[in-house]
Amino acid sequence: MPGGSASALRPLPWCTVTEAGATVAGTVRNHDVETGAGAVLLDDGSTLHYGAAAFTVGGLRLLRSGQRVLLGLDAAGAPVSVHLPG
Repeated sequence: MPGGSASALRPLPWCTVTEAGATVAGTVRNHDVETGAGAVLLDDGSTLHYGAAAFTVGGLRLLRSGQRVLLGLDAAGAPVSVHLPG
């Protein structure tokens, strides 16, 4: 990368990057109780869809629209977990 290395890049304000991966915060837009999949409105205004596998990893039983969540992301930016903050 010209002028610097990839490690010198700073993440966007709504994304926290740790050795375990990236985490983004958002608000549940919708959640399908039947399938376990849904969508989160991120703090930057974009929508990120998560699948049933990411919901299951988080150990949650139910999400409601308007609820704040954290999404763990893989290297490609796909959600791998859905957790409650705190």
